[in-house]
Amino acid sequence: MKIISWNVNGIRAVHKKKELEGCLQKYQPDIFCMQETKCKENQITNIIEEFSEFIQFYTEAEKAGYSGTSIWVSKSFLEANAIEKDDITFVSGMSPFYEDNEGRISRIDFISNKKEYSVLTVYFPNGGKSEEAWNQKLVFYRKFLEYVQYLEASKSEGGCEKTVIFSGDVNVCHEEIDIARPKQNDGKIGFHPLERQEITKWVDAGFKDVWREKNATQVGQYSWWSYRGGARARNVGWRIDYFFVPQYLLESVCTIEYLNEQVGSDHCPILLEI
Repeated sequence: MKIISWNVNGIRAVHKKKELEGCLQKYQPDIFCMQETKCKENQITNIIEEFSEFIQFYTEAEKAGYSGTSIWVSKSFLEANAIEKDDITFVSGMSPFYEDNEGRISRIDFISNKKEYSVLTVYFPNGGKSEEAWNQKLVFYRKFLEYVQYLEASKSEGGCEKTVIFSGDVNVCHEEIDIARPKQNDGKIGFHPLERQEITKWVDAGFKDVWREKNATQVGQYSWWSYRGGARARNVGWRIDYFFVPQYLLESVCTIEYLNEQVGSDHCPILLEI
């Protein structure tokens, strides 16, 4: 199963640049997760029709042109694994743990080879607009951990074990090794000790940062670069996009890779194959 996660910074913009098509053609994901789609579903009927080889699910923000997430599932993947479209459950948000009107979470549930999967894509809050926004960011992290722990503990009607995989723009660098300029950014939003502690709680709870688990000491790998000052060309970036999986699934990981050459957004995609 090959999954790509990408903060596209506007699905219409990345499609207009032809980078959406290019990414899908080059990497052929089974599941394609997007953050910051920034659209209502009725605004992208052309995109839905153009990529009809995917079953597409969207979670919209109430505010137009803001946030939003989406998960696409390849029809060929469903056919190869004898999964019917109607056997996929799609869920938006993380009610009742947190009421989200910003379209930040999309989730699909399905059973393959007698295993049930919950695959989530999440656009975590930035928290930089106000003190209230900052406090809500920390609450979001905590409630999200409660939510995925709840999902992991639950079973399907058939009694299958549940495997939770989540990806997305987490909007924080976990460790100093994840940011080009840790000293200059220490204590700033995106690299603040309190939010970094929340990610540590995820890891301690058994949800592992796949890339860092496989690349424990590698430096210079980032996933977001400011548009200012040629930051991407100089690789002055932040690793804020992740895949997290349960500890036991790490041994099944074939590939974890940041697709650095893929342009079209201020983020690059990340690919997980299990």
